[in-house]
Amino acid sequence: MRAFVVKQYKGPLQEAEVPEPVVGDHDVLVQVRAAGLNVLDEKIRAGEFRQILPYKLPQILGNDVAGTVLGVGAKVRGFRPGDEVFGRPDKDRIGTFAERIAVAEADLAFKPASVSPEEAASLPLVALTAWQALVERGNLRPGQRVLIHAGAGGVGTIAIQLAKYLGATVATTVSAGNADFVRELGADFVIDYRGQDFEQLVEGYDLVLDSLGGKNLEKSLRVLRPGGKAIGIAGPPDAAFARELGANPLLRLVMTALSARIRRQARHLGVTYEFLFMRASGDQLRQISALVDSGALRPVVGRVFDFDQTAQAVRSLDKGGIRGKAVISRP
Repeated sequence: MRAFVVKQYKGPLQEAEVPEPVVGDHDVLVQVRAAGLNVLDEKIRAGEFRQILPYKLPQILGNDVAGTVLGVGAKVRGFRPGDEVFGRPDKDRIGTFAERIAVAEADLAFKPASVSPEEAASLPLVALTAWQALVERGNLRPGQRVLIHAGAGGVGTIAIQLAKYLGATVATTVSAGNADFVRELGADFVIDYRGQDFEQLVEGYDLVLDSLGGKNLEKSLRVLRPGGKAIGIAGPPDAAFARELGANPLLRLVMTALSARIRRQARHLGVTYEFLFMRASGDQLRQISALVDSGALRPVVGRVFDFDQTAQAVRSLDKGGIRGKAVISRP
């Protein structure tokens, strides 16, 4: 089976022949039609998450998949060969930059009928991130106000649409060239991050979804109302995430220390900070799929690469400049 693998951290992504996937009793064997590209793929290649995601190298990269079911494990009841599916494999079982992958049944859903495999493959990781931030953690309600950073990116494009569906007022930061684009997605207030300081323009917000971290996250705390919440997907990780990860006591201590400063700032302002590292969920993808087919959410695919261009595609992630998501296609 052909796949693209990392053989050492910070090493190049290389095409290689790898063994066929092992299909367990609760697994679904998927023929990959398309795979989404995420900044997470590049971070894994560079070794940035090796303390919390200790992959055994060589490792096939890829966190999003859309494809066709080839076979199912003995205890699978929800899918059968020929079904069109999409999903985000569990963090311990990534590897969608390949011809085939075995995915746990619980992590898959039927592909939205109204979109192509490439559009479906763009959704799982970013849509689950937006859902878990806004619905699960943020409990976003009609009439509330949310600031979504990097609104033209993968997470941002879906988060804006989901927040509007939930009835919120949405502010977002983008470059000036993307202002009209994010307004079309539903943004009510657009801030040019290059020429404007969002901290001077918004205040009293209920929720911030931050994908940048650092000083941007610190400033985000100051635009929240008392009792508001900032959810960070770029870090720093916190103690709650360490517990969720099942980290050893030393790693828990390290993560607690890494987020101590931002949590202290949040307490001083009367707000809260939470780190989110999204998890796989077929149940949530089914709800997202229904929203796509109803027209409430639309995938945003900025560029499609051929499967043979996978290594080049991953390298391009550092350059940015793509609206929504880039996707690898295997016709």
